Amino acid sequence: MQLDVRFPIGALFSVYGLILILWGILRDLPQRQAGGGPGINLEWGTALLAFGLLMLFLARRRQSRETGREPSGK
Repeated sequence: MQLDVRFPIGALFSVYGLILILWGILRDLPQRQAGGGPGINLEWGTALLAFGLLMLFLARRRQSRETGREPSGK
């Protein structure tokens, strides 16, 4: 079994995205209440989380394809 590099990259970006989303929700609350918009931390956290989840999905899809294959039978 080979390690797909998309799995650790996806996990790392997902964790960073969640941290930024939480930081954007909790820390930037006064800025949002003043009408300043959602804030850069919330926007980039969402982007990082989406990218991380995409990488995890692609890694999982490749893993399921490899396990579903028939042995070559030599």
